[in-house]
Amino acid sequence: MEEEKWEIANVSSGMINAKIVAGRLEAEGIPVKLRYEAVGVIYGLTLDGLGEVRIMVPSMYLKRAREALAESYEDDDYEY
Repeated sequence: MEEEKWEIANVSSGMINAKIVAGRLEAEGIPVKLRYEAVGVIYGLTLDGLGEVRIMVPSMYLKRAREALAESYEDDDYEY
């Protein structure tokens, strides 16, 4: 069986931002993996690429993921 290829859908600065983006994609039913340097997360660094988190999705979901992340929402879009 061929291993599934994962591609970068987004690059976030810091784990908190990455988790927000990942949650948005997961809400759309898109599988997500996060790739990052551990030292950036441990020390909370966002310098020279440390703290950078790459949000990865399977190739077959890449277009859908980018479309989902490109959507913007207004307060009027939500029912309270």
